[in-house]
Amino acid sequence: MTTHDLYAKDPGTPDWQVPASGAARFSWDYDDGRDRLLALYQKGKDKQWDSVRRIDWELEVDPYDPLGTPDEALALHGTRHWSRMTERDKGVLRRHYSSWQFSQFLHGEQGAMICAARIVESVPDLDAKFYSATQTMDEARHAEIYGRFLHEKIGMLYPINDNLQALLGDTLRDSRWDMPYLGMQVLIEGLALAAFGMIRDTTDKPLPKQILAYVMQDEARHVAFGRMALRDYYRQLTDAELREREEFVIEGCYLMRDRLRGTEVLENFGIPAAEAAEYTEQSEFLHLFRKLLFSRIVPCVKDIGLWGERLQRAYLDLGVFELGDSNLDLLMAQDEELAEQLDAERFAAEEAARTAEVTEAIAEGAAAES
Repeated sequence: MTTHDLYAKDPGTPDWQVPASGAARFSWDYDDGRDRLLALYQKGKDKQWDSVRRIDWELEVDPYDPLGTPDEALALHGTRHWSRMTERDKGVLRRHYSSWQFSQFLHGEQGAMICAARIVESVPDLDAKFYSATQTMDEARHAEIYGRFLHEKIGMLYPINDNLQALLGDTLRDSRWDMPYLGMQVLIEGLALAAFGMIRDTTDKPLPKQILAYVMQDEARHVAFGRMALRDYYRQLTDAELREREEFVIEGCYLMRDRLRGTEVLENFGIPAAEAAEYTEQSEFLHLFRKLLFSRIVPCVKDIGLWGERLQRAYLDLGVFELGDSNLDLLMAQDEELAEQLDAERFAAEEAARTAEVTEAIAEGAAAES
């Protein structure tokens, strides 16, 4: 069965071509470069890992409840449709929502891979090229992982959401070398990190928890890279140039907020688009989810020096202005620690099981001799 056969909705043409502009930049300056970026590059090399070996793909996943999603988190809960749904119907709905969510993760990771490759091509500094090369590999691994999870464990995919596609297109079409950083490293990666973290911290299913924890360990480095590079560069820009970047951020944030509705799922169940939008807008869970999703973006935008009056007004309108004072470094450190802790727990349990097997075999051997 091909990927096309697994799509819940027809994705249209099998590929999407975005006309690229801007220069490919070579650097003949082979000096060491900036210590902070080179340290991040070294960490990027040290932290490479194999998804086939690190993730326990033998873990079972119920495709009709992949994440242990509570009823209250489903937009149809409490509506006139919910009371008519059987338990099987609710399981099908959970499958579609999980498929939609992880499909957007998958499409976003492919976009991140392409943007990272564009950064390698267009960024003027060699130290940034070095790190972006490691990120390109990270993003390829993430796309591989989400694709495998969707194919093997859920058995269903959704096409890319229109708003995510629009932001990716705007990011890739811009000829300025810093825009893939801003669009991908700050906006899309920042939003994805918050979404990953919310699921990682609430799911009781071991396989998606592993996947999200390990992917987030990589993504924390990527956001740190974007912050370093853009903070240095934006100090040199004029007020007019900074305003142009702020306009891009404002438009991107509204696009990403609207991306999160998941109305495609409800429309796939025969619910008219306007009604589907109404149900999602009334969902208390969605309101909380949206606010948490900006927890990584707002402090990062403020940190890199984009904090003009119009941008602040937009964040007030979105209800996320106060997130600008969040401790982004602490959040990133926690992402790293949780992945390491999960590894320690998994491998300690495996070692204990092996030790028990050896002890049992010795005991059986001793009993047989006596």
